[in-house]
Amino acid sequence: MGSIIEFNDTLQITTEQGFPDELQLEKHLKTPFTAKDFGGRVFEFHDKPGMRLYHPAPTRAFLVHNINGKWLYWGHVQIVEQTINSRTKTTAGKFVITEIYSAKQQREMSIQEVDAGKEYFT
Repeated sequence: MGSIIEFNDTLQITTEQGFPDELQLEKHLKTPFTAKDFGGRVFEFHDKPGMRLYHPAPTRAFLVHNINGKWLYWGHVQIVEQTINSRTKTTAGKFVITEIYSAKQQREMSIQEVDAGKEYFT
């Protein structure tokens, strides 16, 4: 008997799945964001394919914006709520932003920490 629930340490979502509109690369490169800019606001994600478990707060998860299959790392979040829908085999939840990477960190993570072909900056 096996498990069909996947454990994740990375919240990798598209804009449609709830990636925060406020996090825009062009703005971040001009005036870097910090976690304080989001002041503990709670964001929601939904319709993440697959039944997944994220470590709950206070453990961090990486926040990644999936843009047309390319992964742009942004920093860390804490998952404060999650729901698995066994009928649709999707995961939803809520998170807070706890760290935003500098542009240099963001670039390095988005090249080094992804599978070949998913690098945002190549």
